[in-house]
Amino acid sequence: MARVYVSLGSNINPEHYIKSGLVDMQRQFGDLILSSIYETKAMGFDGDNFHNLVAGFDSDLKIYAIAQILHDIEDNNDRQRTDNRFNNRTLDLDILLYDTLVLKDDNLEIPRNEILKYAFVLLPLAEIAPTVKHPIIDKTYAELWQNFDKSKQKLWPCTYSKPCQINS
Repeated sequence: MARVYVSLGSNINPEHYIKSGLVDMQRQFGDLILSSIYETKAMGFDGDNFHNLVAGFDSDLKIYAIAQILHDIEDNNDRQRTDNRFNNRTLDLDILLYDTLVLKDDNLEIPRNEILKYAFVLLPLAEIAPTVKHPIIDKTYAELWQNFDKSKQKLWPCTYSKPCQINS
């Protein structure tokens, strides 16, 4: 069984789409470990602020099957795909880690390079997997967050009613 970590983000009606995405993920993968939700300014384009978190779960599925399920969940949550990587999104789901797998091909990059680049990915991952080690860097996510340059990327906890309470 593999431990999988997925980043979730939204800047279009984020309270609705994050909760909907989490409900869909729970239906597909069972119990989820959830980080806090953080808000950040849009990066790479002018847009509404993003809300981001990381979810973890255990699965017997192969990584490409999980990737397809996440793609379908995005589609079911009105995700519009464009060639422009930096744009507004109802729901963005990205596999960050699949146990200690290291993989890079035309479809997937594991561990995802955004872990080391963006506070909105690293902080929630460090929150729910502080002692897990990056499979390439060989440092824990808590260590990576502690050494991350926080001066360039601001993020703050979301203040809306907890969409992570997905059993309600």
